Amino acid sequence: MTNLPKTFAVILILLFIFTSTSNAEIKSLKIRSDDRPMILFEKFGFTRHGVASVEISSVSVTSSISQIDSSRLGFFLLTEESLIQVLIEFQQNPNFCVVDSKFISLLFTFRDLSPPPHPSFNKSYPVNYPNEYSLFFANCNPESIVSMDVRTELYNTDGDKRDYLSAGLTQLPFLYTIFSLSYMAFLGFWIIECIKNKLSVHRIHLLMCVLLLMKALNLICAAEDKHFVKVTGTPHGWDVLFYIFQAIRVVLLFTVIVLIGTGWSFLKPFLQEKEKKILMIVIPLQVLANVASIVIGETGPFIRDWVTWNQVFLLVDVICCCAIIFPIVWSIRSLRETSKTDGKAARTLAKLTLFRQFYVLVIGYLYFTRIIVFALKTIADYNYQWVASGAEELASLGFYIVMFYMFRPIESNQYFLIEDEEEAAAEVALREEFEL
Repeated sequence: MTNLPKTFAVILILLFIFTSTSNAEIKSLKIRSDDRPMILFEKFGFTRHGVASVEISSVSVTSSISQIDSSRLGFFLLTEESLIQVLIEFQQNPNFCVVDSKFISLLFTFRDLSPPPHPSFNKSYPVNYPNEYSLFFANCNPESIVSMDVRTELYNTDGDKRDYLSAGLTQLPFLYTIFSLSYMAFLGFWIIECIKNKLSVHRIHLLMCVLLLMKALNLICAAEDKHFVKVTGTPHGWDVLFYIFQAIRVVLLFTVIVLIGTGWSFLKPFLQEKEKKILMIVIPLQVLANVASIVIGETGPFIRDWVTWNQVFLLVDVICCCAIIFPIVWSIRSLRETSKTDGKAARTLAKLTLFRQFYVLVIGYLYFTRIIVFALKTIADYNYQWVASGAEELASLGFYIVMFYMFRPIESNQYFLIEDEEEAAAEVALREEFEL
């Protein structure tokens, strides 16, 4: 047990970092030959009428060096505030077992199990003190492995109704419904604009139309997914549709940003080799990121590689965010070089200004959705975790509106002709603003 304090601390800290958002539903899990001293199953925000139900069966515990002490294996709830106190207890006593801590809410130990050959246990526990709790399993027997089937139900009650969404996420179905309707209205407006200006419509505008459709469908499925989890504890298949539309939507979003950044179908009908390579990098990486997202969302911290999948998702997302910036920078450089020889300063200035604005827009969007939203999820009270999701969707809607407005299909878009009398002023502006 000498390595237990260090292992315990590292696992807890990592898992609390990577599970800053609470989520729950009815889950049936299989633990097989697991020697971890701590396993995190769920993180959930309870109201004053919360219930934690745990059912285990087919339990098997073996040790190669000592006899099993069933009182040193058990399930418990732990708040984030109590984490520090528990870690201090471990520092003071290396042989301390967490199930003996006075800072946890112990549900049961294996001493409460029915006798072999098929030990099992099933009980529900009221949670009378509202807070965000994490459901843990602890095994303080050295060199021992555990196998068991586990079924968990964490929910809040309102009269006879059960709410399987965490206290801070119960507003998500309504939130996603509102944003899905917003995107459907946006899609209708975009289609009307494309029809009204059909002579100015390029292939990129059609791709942008598909992007809006995928975003709306993604949000509709997200709303239905969360609604059924909230009411029944299971998504009823809506999670599958959610992940399908999310994968298509994310790949399309990064593709549209890259294609706009290269000026495809606006400035030129084809892509250069280096631009094709960016797409060949971004699209497979986004597929990998979506696989990681599915593993993270559909499993949980109880699997051994859950932290690794989180790291894969974060790394791939950062690489893609950096990669989509390069085409915009290349277009800006190309326009700067072209402006020295083409004699069309006003048009070049308009294009340069547009690309610079688009560059700032993309950087701002990525910064907000990756940094600010993460900070909101981390610092927000567990009752207001929906605020981070709302902020992310609001920022995304704003990004879509501005991007689509900048590159809308009208002849006066800034890729366009400018009066000759503006040429002299544009040449001066190019020298001053872009240092040509």
